[in-house]
This record gives sequence, structure tokens and C-alpha cells, in this order.
Amino acid sequence: MNKRYLLTTSACAALLAIASPWAQAQAQDFPPKKSVTIVVGFAAGGAADAAARIIGKKLGDNLGVPVIIDNKPGAGGNIAHQYVAQGSADGSVLLFGSVGPLAIAQHLMKLPYDPVKDLAPITMGVNFPNVLVVHSGTKIKTFGEFIAYAKQNPGKLDYASTGNGSASHLAGELMDDMAKIDTLHVPYKGGAPALQDLLGGRVAAYYSTLNTAQPHIQSGKLVPLASTGPKRLPQLPSVPTIAESGYPGYSATNWYAFVASSKVPTAVLDRWNTELVKVLKAPEVVTELNGHGMPPQPGTRDELAKEIERESSTWGRVIRDRKITVQ
Repeated sequence: MNKRYLLTTSACAALLAIASPWAQAQAQDFPPKKSVTIVVGFAAGGAADAAARIIGKKLGDNLGVPVIIDNKPGAGGNIAHQYVAQGSADGSVLLFGSVGPLAIAQHLMKLPYDPVKDLAPITMGVNFPNVLVVHSGTKIKTFGEFIAYAKQNPGKLDYASTGNGSASHLAGELMDDMAKIDTLHVPYKGGAPALQDLLGGRVAAYYSTLNTAQPHIQSGKLVPLASTGPKRLPQLPSVPTIAESGYPGYSATNWYAFVASSKVPTAVLDRWNTELVKVLKAPEVVTELNGHGMPPQPGTRDELAKEIERESSTWGRVIRDRKITVQ
């Protein structure tokens, strides 16, 4: 046998023997610190915050370490996404990212980070439709009345969102495009402040998460007009979808997913996927998230990457067609 071949084979085997334990050690060095932080890009009290706390509690129980929820609201969630993208590489900081900064914002504005290159996908968290609600003082009771009022009063019917480029913002833009109406977008720093102004009558409407709106729908302060997904919400079976209300093909779901800095080693990202999928499949977590109208959707890292790519392509096209800009 060729002596050079033997030497090359021996050298490769030696390198593999060294590399394999190192890779295993990297995967086993978990969790990376004594505590784990989940960064949320919206104010406390909103849907993202609620879901993160449900998931974080179970994650902490499973790992036996404290899990801290760190709210960093502002700029439609982009402040939090930039913080994680440019932050620690040890894997101790996770981001409960949202569709806006991960798939939409790059088409609207110049970002100080690249959501594709600087953030690494871990798993989808929750995926759900929003519900279009109006303050009861508007006297609008149906989706048809909403559209009619908007057509009769161009530029006057305002709606809140959780920030420029957020799912609630683009839901309104898509509605304007398909219905040929002109509503006024009012961005906030999250669901909680948007809801506060809606309840105070300072804005008329909001493409809200069910979790945020449900108590006020039940009290009669908010009127649900339609949901933004392909199917009716089981919690609001009498409320139609926008698609079945004269606008077939309309779909604008909201989602939050776990990502981390792309500097985090692949072995640690893979381990985070394993742990988070385990949490998202836990019966008590499934029950609680479903109760908030945010069904969990755990999956692989590759599945999340492809979903972000699909959403980016879809909303990028809407933004270009609508010539949407933000200041």
C-alpha cells in the first residue's frame, strides 16, 4: 500500500479524533451561562411578551437555570434585533424575533444589521392570525361597514400597529391595496401602548393579536370585525376572515420565532433547537399558548430559514407595489 496514503489517512484520523471530542464538548457546554436571556422587541404586556414568558418558564424548569425576559421595545422590534445581532456569541442570549424585523423591515429601511447574515434561525415559536378590531365608539359593527367608512373618508380612518414594518402595519397596507382604500397608519412601540390608545379612543382600529384584544372584546369595549388568516379563529367562530368577506387570497399571519446571533456555534444553535422544540411540544405549554390564541409551531432550523425567505419575498413585493416608505 502507498506509504503517502497511509500517512494521509493516519493524519485525517488523528484530526477527527481531536475534532470530534471538541465538537461534543461544544454541544455539551449547555446552557452557556448560569442564566439565559430571551430578548423581546416589544413592550411588556403584549402578545410577544406573554408568549415569551410562557415558553421561558418551561425552558427554565427544563434546564434548571433562570430564564430572564428582557423587553427592548422600539422601532418595530428592530432595536432588540440589532442588540442580539451585534451581541454575545456564547449562546446565552436568545431573541424571540418577529416577522417585521426578520422579513419585512429590510425592504422598508436601511438597517444597521443584516437579519439574514447576522441572525441565525433556531425554530419557529408561534404563528397566528391577527384580528381587526375597532373601538366601540366608532359605531362600526361589521367589516363591510369598516370598508364603506374608509372609502367615504379617505385618509381619516386610522389604525394602530406595533411599529413600522410590523405584521400589524403590513396587514393594514395589504388591506388598503386589495380594497382600494386609504387608511392612516399610526405606529407604536408594541401591543400594550397601541391597545392603550385604542381603548382611549385616540385611534379607531388595530390589527391586534387575539391575546391582546380578547378581554376587551368580551367587555364590549372593542368590536371584532374580521381575522387576517386563512381560517376563522376558534375563539371567535362568528367573526369572518377578511378572505371570506370579499377579498379572497388575503392572508397576513403574525409570528414570533427564536433566533440568535449568527456568531453562536452551530452545535449550540442545534442544541437550542432541541430544547425549544421540546418546550413548544410540552402539553401544558401547548394548552396555554392555544388559550392565548397563539398556537405553537415548532420546527427545524432549516424550516424557519425557508419561512423567513418566503415571507420576505411576499412582503417585499407588497412594499414595492404599494411604494411604502417610512420616515
